[in-house]
Amino acid sequence: MMSDSALLRFGLAQIDPTVGDFERNADLIARFIDQALDEGVDVVVFPELALSGYPPEDLLLKSHFLEEARKWLNWLLPECRGITAVIGCPVYCKGVRNAAAVIYDGKLLFEYYKQHLPNYGVFDEKRYFEPGSENPCYLLGSTLFGVSICEDIWADAGPPLEQADKGARILINISGSPFYAGKTKDRMKVLARMASTTGSYIAYCNLVGGQDELVFDGQSLAIGPEGELIGRAKAFEQDLLIFDLPVTGGPTKSSSTSTIVDLGPTFQSRQRHELEVNEKPVPSMEDEVYEALVLGVRDYTRKNGFNSVVIGLSGGIDSSLTATIACDALGPENTICVAMPSEISSRESIEDARLLAGNLGMRLLEIPIGNVLESYLDELKGTLMDKLPNVTEENLQARIRGDLLMAISNKFGWLLLSTGNKSEMSVGYATLYGDMAGGLAVLKDVPKTMVYCLSRYRNQMSQKPVIPDCVIAKEPSAELSPGQRDTDTLPSYEVLDPILYLYVEEDKSVDEIVELGHDRETVNKVAVWVDKNEYKRRQSPPGIKITPKAFGRDRRMPITNRYSELNT
Repeated sequence: MMSDSALLRFGLAQIDPTVGDFERNADLIARFIDQALDEGVDVVVFPELALSGYPPEDLLLKSHFLEEARKWLNWLLPECRGITAVIGCPVYCKGVRNAAAVIYDGKLLFEYYKQHLPNYGVFDEKRYFEPGSENPCYLLGSTLFGVSICEDIWADAGPPLEQADKGARILINISGSPFYAGKTKDRMKVLARMASTTGSYIAYCNLVGGQDELVFDGQSLAIGPEGELIGRAKAFEQDLLIFDLPVTGGPTKSSSTSTIVDLGPTFQSRQRHELEVNEKPVPSMEDEVYEALVLGVRDYTRKNGFNSVVIGLSGGIDSSLTATIACDALGPENTICVAMPSEISSRESIEDARLLAGNLGMRLLEIPIGNVLESYLDELKGTLMDKLPNVTEENLQARIRGDLLMAISNKFGWLLLSTGNKSEMSVGYATLYGDMAGGLAVLKDVPKTMVYCLSRYRNQMSQKPVIPDCVIAKEPSAELSPGQRDTDTLPSYEVLDPILYLYVEEDKSVDEIVELGHDRETVNKVAVWVDKNEYKRRQSPPGIKITPKAFGRDRRMPITNRYSELNT
């Protein structure tokens, strides 16, 4: 076994900051520094823009925002006595910079500026930041390490390669890497390849928490020089991943004195206990997605000043899953559901709603809408000129429900969660100002087939099913007209979702989708529905991103748009 003097102890502090709450974020950083000191850590690392929260978006255009960031960074300096800290923060230096502050024993010795600024998907960093150009390494005792920020380590010829060439055998990367299903494996592949390519250890520190539509999963990593996993932090929770690395490396002949920042000696006097193996298991796909939704709801609700949520509970699977996620995120005591039956609603739907509420232990209000609907129709009778009933009357029911839910939300200060899924939002199978009303659309990026998958998964987590089996088994219906079924309008979701995946997330053409075995008439209909309903999606609440291409954040289409491949 190596002696303590032959080891450097690292702590990756994956924290959940709130954008713009500098005082809370700085206090959170200080508390993790204290914990790291208690654990005998030599180098404690915080995520990208940990001090300001990520992404701060156009707050970065406000000079006083950057002044606050600098003030609280200076406040943190004395908190770092006796330790080396790497803290992500925005700074102004000949432009706005995405920086990693390198602090040694209470002194700010260097600010590394992110060089590769992503400008795709959810990222708009070229809008805000100037890229850095300096790429030093840092000498702590006899160990040389490099620092980079997020995209820098994903780039083919990024700073970590140059740092390794200078002799750095520990490469620190601070990150704000948003979650989507499958991201964990992609991230591990990139980091393992960098480690094996450079022969270096990788210390990767990721954000955790929800910010608007984005969820950050944490899962910070320590990876060995052959690409082997040394340690993994918790998923979707704050954590301090602690691990020891051998004191190796030093400046090479290719290094010059101008590229090395000499921090000083290590603090070897502290007592350090022997570490246990610190590798958290990789969650399953269902586990990751479900936990992302729970964390997204919890952080969006609480960070925006709400304590409780209200949900329209129809007895269908979408509202049942939404209510279950809310209960897991906030507790059943903070989740209030409202059943609003009409004469068209089936007795089974009301019973299923009551059964779910009983299983979860949440409060259920019942407000029949039949009389309100009749009142609306009476007032509109002359205006509608006795035209035959159609989707207008169906949408009235949804809008009445939306109005009632918003009234309850306003009166009690409860956040309204809408319940529509990605399949419905893709094709416009939703009612503006009706079931689309709300402050957060929990399932906005969750396809209908995944809704079923997550519902079954959640039931398996409990000793007995929470979501009634009859809810999962019943045929989907909006119950806005007698005998209505979703398949009266849409193909089955088993047919629809694969087409949507190819058209929306893969940007395949109609011909390409047909060549993959899908029916041309169905594909044509789906493409038209998706294209013509951008105006609806633009007016929907924000939703939690769990796929590689979410509406709004990733996929941005003009509302006024006459282009269609079907017309060419």
